[in-house]
Amino acid sequence: MTTEFTQLNLHPQLVQAVTELGYTEPTPIQSGVIPLMLAGQDVLGQAQTGTGKTAAFALPILHAIEPGLGHVQALILAPTRELAMQVSKAIYEYGRYREIRVLSIYGGQPYGRQINRLRKGVDVVVGTPGRLLDLLKKKALDLSQVQTVVLDEADEMLSMGFIEDIESILDATAPERQTTLFSATLPTPIRRLANKYMRDPQAITIKRKQLTVAAIEQRYYLVKARDKLAALTRLFEMEEMTSTLIFARTRIGTGELANELTARGFPAEPLNGDLSQDARERVMNRFRRGQIQVLVATDVAARGLDIDDISHVFNYDLPQDPEVYVHRIGRTGRAGKTGIAITLLTPQEQRRMRRIEQLARSKVQKATLPTVADIQAKREGQLVERMLVWLKRDRSRREREMVMQLVELGYDVIDIAAAALKLARAEEKQRPIPRIADVSEREFRPRNERRGKRNGNGNGRHNGRNRFQSKKSHENGMVRLHLNAGKAQGVRPNDVVGAIAFHADIPGRAIGAIRIQPEYTWVDVPEQYVAQVLGKSGNYQIHRQAIEVERA
Repeated sequence: MTTEFTQLNLHPQLVQAVTELGYTEPTPIQSGVIPLMLAGQDVLGQAQTGTGKTAAFALPILHAIEPGLGHVQALILAPTRELAMQVSKAIYEYGRYREIRVLSIYGGQPYGRQINRLRKGVDVVVGTPGRLLDLLKKKALDLSQVQTVVLDEADEMLSMGFIEDIESILDATAPERQTTLFSATLPTPIRRLANKYMRDPQAITIKRKQLTVAAIEQRYYLVKARDKLAALTRLFEMEEMTSTLIFARTRIGTGELANELTARGFPAEPLNGDLSQDARERVMNRFRRGQIQVLVATDVAARGLDIDDISHVFNYDLPQDPEVYVHRIGRTGRAGKTGIAITLLTPQEQRRMRRIEQLARSKVQKATLPTVADIQAKREGQLVERMLVWLKRDRSRREREMVMQLVELGYDVIDIAAAALKLARAEEKQRPIPRIADVSEREFRPRNERRGKRNGNGNGRHNGRNRFQSKKSHENGMVRLHLNAGKAQGVRPNDVVGAIAFHADIPGRAIGAIRIQPEYTWVDVPEQYVAQVLGKSGNYQIHRQAIEVERA
């Protein structure tokens, strides 16, 4: 087994780039895939998120590319724009010393900008199937000279209904291209796709390892989504923390959370994809040296952050993939030390936490948030401790003189001490203790939503306000169903249509009105398909998260 990137026969500039990013030893998927792709073979890789598969296909692609040829030499297909952006950024970072031109293509951006970049010449295109197919139809994208195609998270693209688009895109590439396909699972349609478009693919399977977190104390606190910041600040007051790493779902979320914590007296800095490489290195170095005690990061941005004395890891947002959870909390409890992992869990995420416990084979303990009285007692105790330190040092000569002056004016010593403590506690007024709503473990939806009241602006097709003020569909022959995921989980209308149509095997066009709320979704389905849809409950997934479907 190859133990260092230097032994993989990669271009020295690529080895330099990954070394500077903090990678020295390739993961199993990288050790297996990179030599095969360098040899020009097709590869069928079965691996979950967090195994290092992006570098596994990106490094061989970058090794083979000749910069400046003026045409697209490599194409990577991804199911979502978030993944396309993530992969594009990784390829840019790995190939920065080779001057590789990378373009990410996805919906929601103006066509003109993408078309102009393609005209100027691009070496690698990373994109979502829908927008790639649009550009092919517009004759703005030429894939005839592509040497390598990668299908990343193929099973996710399958569940979103992209298979026909993928086949159209592959048909636009040269038959002699190299094809690599990655998928966490290999259902029959994926195997059929591989048989049709791949030449004698070499299979690489990375099985889930037994993941252990024995040295880590794991806790979760059940809170409403809107109370997460309040809960976090309460915990910050009570926990004995040194270096603290907080994980948020999005790069925007990291910046907002860092700003909110700083404003509340807990200085924090974000680590996300918006930072330049130099800025990223400066932030990471300050964190390593202890100049920053609180870092708010995305999973992608935290790669390469290797520190042995992180006391706390917070999951401000619970990850979709259980393995990502284990990888996150594994950043504490290192080098023989103990660590603490804390998750802020909404009622809707409890099933996902159960799956995490099953994977890690460890119990995450439910804990109770500190009360206002707890925090006030802690603040008072800390003040007394600081007072005792100064009393033992006996270095308050000038302050003694000031007290004597006040005594001479006729004030009692006890009253003077009380007034001094009052002044010392003035800063506490700048840190009010926010109220937190009670939450029940049975509360999978907020009470007003369970009664059918609206909450939020909604999303999706046929989203008139009057259509979704009850749990019954207003269209004849339609039945309203409830999905236990919504905007907070990144659910979009096409996710709902793709998941139900694929797993229940019903026509996507038959699905009616969709209403996406912050924590759940309503969708109307023809009455004749209801039993078929509900019969597949337990199989539905959106963004790798299991979704429960039931009658509204």
